[in-house]
Amino acid sequence: MRKQTMKLVFWLAVFAVLSSLISCTHVGENSHAEAMRAYEAYDCVASLPTDPSKVRVKVSLENQMVYVLEQDQPLLVMPVTVGRASTPTPVGNFQIRAKNHYYRASTHGYALKGDLIGECYRKNLPSGWQFRGTPMPYWCEFKTAYGFHTGWMKPFPASAGCLRMHKNVAPKFFRLVSVGTPVQISKSQPEDKTLGLNVPRPPDSTPFPPNPHRMMALTQEFFTQHKVPTYHND
Repeated sequence: MRKQTMKLVFWLAVFAVLSSLISCTHVGENSHAEAMRAYEAYDCVASLPTDPSKVRVKVSLENQMVYVLEQDQPLLVMPVTVGRASTPTPVGNFQIRAKNHYYRASTHGYALKGDLIGECYRKNLPSGWQFRGTPMPYWCEFKTAYGFHTGWMKPFPASAGCLRMHKNVAPKFFRLVSVGTPVQISKSQPEDKTLGLNVPRPPDSTPFPPNPHRMMALTQEFFTQHKVPTYHND
């Protein structure tokens, strides 16, 4: 009887552990799905300028925030993902020098051969394979090989030096700036203490699954995966 009781206690304990694990799995899946929905819904309010020639951009690397201003009036305040320590975002005064909604990277992307697709750097492209650059929608270049563009958002420095924008906000930034718009990038900005306080940020995209290689390399789908942009004064 004692052995049977011990066996019963043992299997009840095992069942409790398994139930706990299953429960945790469901909680994790639900949490993940909720984060994805919140990420997809994320947006920032934007206003159109009265005089586009007076628009300027200020970037705070410490606060990971961009302030698009018409003189001193905010048009758009948006979080960005900045360069990591090993590949920092350049600091200084620049200008928007090129814009391209359908820009693809020239140094990194995908190797293609028949039905085979894999990530690669162009310098390592195997002989006989074709290269297709990584999509970088709403590219706004401020220095050679550096620009603002759509990309997965993270709450910590994670880019190769570019400034990644959330996909729903990128088309707004793209419309607000022009070739020649001044861009000032500093460790911090005075606006961090006013406009940049308590700005909601999108969920961390780190646990999200990557986009399919075939979609990224062979289609234009990634360039239009965003909500229709709206403006406060349009």
